[in-house]
Amino acid sequence: MGKLTKSQKAALEKYDKNTTYPVNEAVAIVKNISTAKFDSSVDIDVRLGVDPRKANQMVRGTVTLPHGTGKTKKVLVLCTPDKEEEATAAGADFVGLDDYIQKIKNGWTDIDVVITMPSVMGKVGPLGRILGPRGLMPNPKTGTVTMDVGKAVNDVKAGKIDFKVDKYGIIHSPVGKVSFSEEKLLENTNELVQTIIKLKPSAAKGTYVKSIYLSSTMSSGIKIDLKSIV
Repeated sequence: MGKLTKSQKAALEKYDKNTTYPVNEAVAIVKNISTAKFDSSVDIDVRLGVDPRKANQMVRGTVTLPHGTGKTKKVLVLCTPDKEEEATAAGADFVGLDDYIQKIKNGWTDIDVVITMPSVMGKVGPLGRILGPRGLMPNPKTGTVTMDVGKAVNDVKAGKIDFKVDKYGIIHSPVGKVSFSEEKLLENTNELVQTIIKLKPSAAKGTYVKSIYLSSTMSSGIKIDLKSIV
């Protein structure tokens, strides 16, 4: 292990890494030990007692964080001409169809979310090999394949995020920025965790939520006392 910096040593003195903390204290600690010179993202890791290899134990969903993530997402809407004005009015950063499909085929992926319509999925589908690995492929389950493209754009801009358990049974998601108040981070964290709890698969047996850690971009993880949030 590399030598700890002065700021890292100072951060370790502000909490006990072997202690679990109530969620409100964990939020305060993360804010207190974040020493990056930029506005770090605050992230949560939720380890679940599921087997993601089994389709009936997959946990995936969307949630609109009350206070957003603190990041402005660049949204591309792939739609027919009659929907372009609606998408633009809602705040989409890029709107069109064939031209953008060609740009993506040529390697352009400078976007955070792609929204499209069921009627054009035949054209969008082949982009899966490019968009899929980057987590950009539109999906009806996350509300990104819809006729109501204006609402979908508004939801994303308001702080809607999608999450999915990884192959290790962990959901990793941002819940805000270090600059957020403790109250805002607490409300965002609670909203996400409660949404995950509601999505518990009926096939999941035993303990569903096994552990929760909160951290910032360059800080250690703070273990949350499950009784304070679950």
